[in-house]
Formats: sequence, C-alpha cells, structure tokens
Amino acid sequence: MYPKLSIDLSKLDHNIKTILKLCEFYHLEVVGVTKALSGHPDVAQTMMEAGLSILSDSRCENLLKYQSLPVKKMLLRLPMLSELEDVVMLADISLHSEVVTLKAINEIAKNLQLIHEVMIMVDMGDLREGIFYQEELDAVIETIKQCTHLRCIGIGTNLSCYGGLIPTQQILTKLVNLQRYTVNHLPSCKVISGGNSSTLHLMLTEKTLPPITQLRLGESLFLGVETAYGMRLEDTYDDVCLLEAEVIEVKHKPSAPQGKIGRNAFGEVKQFKDVGERFVCICAVGLQDTDVTMTPCNEDLRILGASSDHLLLEITNGSDIAVGDILSFKLSYGSLLKASTSPYVNKEMVKSFLK
Repeated sequence: MYPKLSIDLSKLDHNIKTILKLCEFYHLEVVGVTKALSGHPDVAQTMMEAGLSILSDSRCENLLKYQSLPVKKMLLRLPMLSELEDVVMLADISLHSEVVTLKAINEIAKNLQLIHEVMIMVDMGDLREGIFYQEELDAVIETIKQCTHLRCIGIGTNLSCYGGLIPTQQILTKLVNLQRYTVNHLPSCKVISGGNSSTLHLMLTEKTLPPITQLRLGESLFLGVETAYGMRLEDTYDDVCLLEAEVIEVKHKPSAPQGKIGRNAFGEVKQFKDVGERFVCICAVGLQDTDVTMTPCNEDLRILGASSDHLLLEITNGSDIAVGDILSFKLSYGSLLKASTSPYVNKEMVKSFLK
C-alpha cells in the first residue's frame, strides 16, 4: 500500500559505522537519536547492532518501543512533570534545566528505589532549552547535590535546532569550561555533550575540536548530511529513507489558476507565474503525511506544491509518467519526521546488498 516509507537497514548500518569511525578518531561517544523514525524497533535494533550503546528519543512512547534492547536509553526533551514516573522507568538518563523538575524526579526515583542519571542542559545561544545564566547553573548544581537519588553524569547543549546557531570552537570551549566548573561541585559530571549533527561540520572543516566527549546524532545517520550547512558526508548514503507515492492523475494544464486568487486550504495566498501550459502529475500523498522539502529521485520531476492529500509535480523533458506509477523521493529531516509520524504512510524495512 502507498504512500510508503522505505527504510534500508543495510544502508543505515553502513552510515552508522562510517560516522562512528569518524567520531572515534576524535574520541567522541555517539548517542543515536531515534525520533526521526518514531523509535521504530527495527531501526533501534539496527542502530544497536551497528555499535551504538546509547539510544535516545524525545518521547517516552518511543523509548517504550525498544525498551527490551540492552542499551542505555536517554530522554532528549526536558521531561514534563506529568510524565516523571515513566521517565524514570523508561530512560536511564534525562536532560534537565529546571530545579522544580529535578526535585520532583528525585522523589520519583526515591520511591522506586532507583538512581536516575541526569545531564544539565545549558543554552549557548541557540535559545531553545537550557540554563542561560550562571546563577541558574549554581542553583541546579546545589539542587542535584541535595538529591539522593540523582547522579549528574554531565553537561550538554543543543545547537542549530531553534535559532540555527552554528557550532564554533569558541562556543564548545565555553561548554567545556562550564563542565570544568560544574565537576568541581559534582564530581560525576564527566560527559560534555557538544550538540548534534551540526557539530560534524566543525569537526570536518577545522579538523579539531575542544575536548567535548559526546555527540547526539540522528539526521547524519539517516540522511548522510551534517546539519549546519547540509554538507554531504563522505562514504554515506543519502537514500536510507525513501518516500514512495502513487500517481493518481497526469494532465496537461495551465501553470496559473484561472480567475481571482484567494487563500488556499492552509490560509496562504500564493503567487503563480504564468509560463503557459505544462504536464503535471498528482501523487496520493500530502501535507498531512510529509512536506515539500523532499527531492524526486526522477530528475525530470519538480515539486510544485501540495495540499493536505495531494502532491503536485511538473513533468519536464517529456518524461513518461502514467497513472499508477510509483514515484520515489529523497527526504529532508522535516519530510522524514512527518512521514514517519503519519499513520497514513506505511513503513517498510528493507535490506539491500551493498558492495
């Protein structure tokens, strides 16, 4: 059934091993991020078998899907107060910036007679989660010192997600200095988690890094790119994940709507350039399933746009496209995330023969 998200586990295994080898050269531990594929257990199994010893996700529901795997689990998003019991039961490590949450999760861990590991998150300027001011860090350190059932394993930051802040030597050096300050008060605070797939660009272009110890990687493993500038990573596949959709109409049509234009289904007033008639095909997939930041594998196709259930493409160079054909698309992070989350997109795990 279509639309279908095809996930090549052999290519994923190759990408992970390639990037692990790169990170090992810089003495970096890699935490595998599973959220782009909604914590699919087959994907998590492949990630573990490829050599990842910590898997992470933003949602407890996804951690539950691979709870039986013998790896450490990390909750990536700051936990909600309403989910703390699940966090302690499903995640070995959680990330924190709030005193109230730390106190509450300590009580949960105490009631369950468990020691829960925590990582302090600091905001280096991307303006998403994390402690921004020194007095806030001091308050968190003092709180953890008083929490009998918490163990601080390290300090981390997130970059290039909300604000698009690019990792630099200066930013990561500041993170290292914050860890050195923190470890004087919390001796178990050893890990320096220096961001995500965007940090790979700094590593590859400058050939050196401040002494961070960990990266949390997902997009680079699934898409074969670093995320600061979208540079392709050598010896990786960019087609681990492909979206396949069926053609339901092929027509010769004008390139601009005929008549007065108002808002579309999403409240947008779009501008159209009239370039005459052209061949257009429609696939049975839309913005309820993915987004248009993907690339047709057929170079003679160009995405025009989409509504909730229809994807429109221009057919160029006389390419022979017919109703019933299956078209494939390479995915961006956004389109992959939505396709994996949509219940209307079937998921298929494949294993290809790699030379």
